[in-house]
Amino acid sequence: MSKKILFLFLFIGFTVLGQNDMQPGFKLLETGQFEDAETFFKSYLERQPNNKTAQICYGRAVGLSGNPLEANTLFSNLLDTYPGDFEIQINYNESFLWAKEFKKAKPLYKKLVEEYPENFGAVLGYANTLSNLKEYQEATDWVNRALEIDPNNESAKTSRKYIYMGHANEHVNNQKYEIGKKLLNKIFNDFPEDKDALLNLANLYLIIKEVDSAIHTYRRYATSPKDSITALNGIALAYHIGEKDKEALRIAKNSREKVMVFKDYELKERTHERYVQALIWNRKYGKAKEEIKKLETQYKDRDWIYSLRATLGMYTSNFKMSINNYNAILVKDSASFDGNLGKANALFASDKIIPSYKAAFQTLEIFKNQKDALSFIEKLNTKYTPYVEEVVKYTFDNGKNTAFSSNTTASVPLSTKLLTTLSYEYRTTENTLTLNKANSHVILAGATYKLLPKTNIKALLGINNSRSTDNTFTQPIMDFKLQLQPLKLQNIELGYQREVQSFNADLIEREIVLNHYGLAYNLGTNINLGWYTQAIHTQQTDDNTRNLVFTSLYYNIMRKPALKMGLNYQYLSFKDQVPTIYFSPSIYQAVEIFADIRGDISEKTKYMASAATGIQKVEQDDKTSLFRAEIGLQHQFSKRFSSNLYGKYSNIASATAAGFEFTEIGLKLKWLLTKKPLFYKKLND
Repeated sequence: MSKKILFLFLFIGFTVLGQNDMQPGFKLLETGQFEDAETFFKSYLERQPNNKTAQICYGRAVGLSGNPLEANTLFSNLLDTYPGDFEIQINYNESFLWAKEFKKAKPLYKKLVEEYPENFGAVLGYANTLSNLKEYQEATDWVNRALEIDPNNESAKTSRKYIYMGHANEHVNNQKYEIGKKLLNKIFNDFPEDKDALLNLANLYLIIKEVDSAIHTYRRYATSPKDSITALNGIALAYHIGEKDKEALRIAKNSREKVMVFKDYELKERTHERYVQALIWNRKYGKAKEEIKKLETQYKDRDWIYSLRATLGMYTSNFKMSINNYNAILVKDSASFDGNLGKANALFASDKIIPSYKAAFQTLEIFKNQKDALSFIEKLNTKYTPYVEEVVKYTFDNGKNTAFSSNTTASVPLSTKLLTTLSYEYRTTENTLTLNKANSHVILAGATYKLLPKTNIKALLGINNSRSTDNTFTQPIMDFKLQLQPLKLQNIELGYQREVQSFNADLIEREIVLNHYGLAYNLGTNINLGWYTQAIHTQQTDDNTRNLVFTSLYYNIMRKPALKMGLNYQYLSFKDQVPTIYFSPSIYQAVEIFADIRGDISEKTKYMASAATGIQKVEQDDKTSLFRAEIGLQHQFSKRFSSNLYGKYSNIASATAAGFEFTEIGLKLKWLLTKKPLFYKKLND
């Protein structure tokens, strides 16, 4: 709240009439020249040490020039000399406000307004005290009383403005946005188009992602060349939130060009910061890095420079750089919101989960009920909350095979490092032409353990019990994986899997066990290109072997919705050809182009769709076309329950032969079993 409001001249006017020799001192106080006023009244008191008015003015000058405790002592001593004196008492009370001792001031003002309920200064001082204690509703009542006493008093109206702003901010932090909006709009009754209110209102619209309203509000703010720069910076952010980053960069660039004529260095810094942010949003990382280096030369170690470097690190997956820069911010300001929550995000991206939780909790300690911090913790909680997932699917193909399966999986994270799972799958399949039937029961238990950040080991062990028309057997099955990220934007997975061939009833009856040895590698880049490769060598219990290589080069065209397109190549080879039993060519090759899109229909409903088409060639046969597609729709019914309905189609040569067509329809249901992770309480200890 403005010092002009807190430090009202509650006594001047009715105590100093006729004291013309003190008029220069009064003028100094009124114009905020407190140090000069202190010198003036100190000199005056050397000539007239017992002048009460001069003593009060001197106390005010001392307090307002930065020594509130000394002023408090001066007024306390005066009260000993003049017990019950209203002028001294009200200045004594106000000295606690200067010292930010609002809790001590409250009972003093409360007593004063009981004794002088119609005194404007006492009532307004009490309202300001309550406001600083964030008791906004009661503060509103008292500032309205002050305005009943003096309806046109500008100081009281200004106090009410700041009370409304503080109260609105409290409601916004508690996600009560409509109430916050109404309070901010009330300010315009006293101060039409008030700049502070407009900025707060625009920020509220940004929080709730009402981008058009935010832009309109910033345009209302832009009534002068300098204010237009602030408005453009805000509009650029609004366009970013509205997922129009190219427009955000255009606006930010325009703002940077216009700000150069001003000598407002703080405004220049904010404008340079927004321009570099816009470069990062548009993935112009080289240019952003170049601009940051220029700004470092000019502005040295400002917090916003650290923040820009940290943001660049987050976008380019250089999370170590981000953490270092967020730490640099926190060294200078341990209560920095960007530093604390930014560090939490960077630690999470670095797979350092416990430190990430702690940084998020630290943010909430400083910023109570802050929406972004709460959302971040909720995201972490969801990731580590026990859940049950049910998947049911129905498949059929042009070989007259049909299958129905149900898979129930329970997952219980015991810590951020150890995840345990237990699953049961029942599958029944039938060939409607041969009337051959089979079913299988698969039970798996496993665990995933984080050896190091970005390094996990996964183990699944279980049994497969299968029954067909002429055969019943039980086989052990297993799945082991080592997942790691050796370098930035690179992921490697090494694995071994033992499974039973269960595509259709005929294959189940033959009890073919497959032993897969696999390697998968994914390379990302900061230029939207990516490359994924998988190689699998399979040894089968029927003495056949299979080699599979799949590689995909893709390009991320858009982020929202996420659109990816690319080129796939697949090579498949079997040692022995047994075409009457299963698809086993000596050489199979396929080339396809694909597209994948994922986005939001609404806040709770998401969609995905992918399709690929190309050519495939089996040994010396003629080339044939291939096509595959998948669509899915996910809906979040509540924070703990979601569903996913999907469908797949493919005519790519597979377990039977070329010319094969396969369709799958499935439904996934997921329940979070608890509200928070089992180890959540330990995190708060």
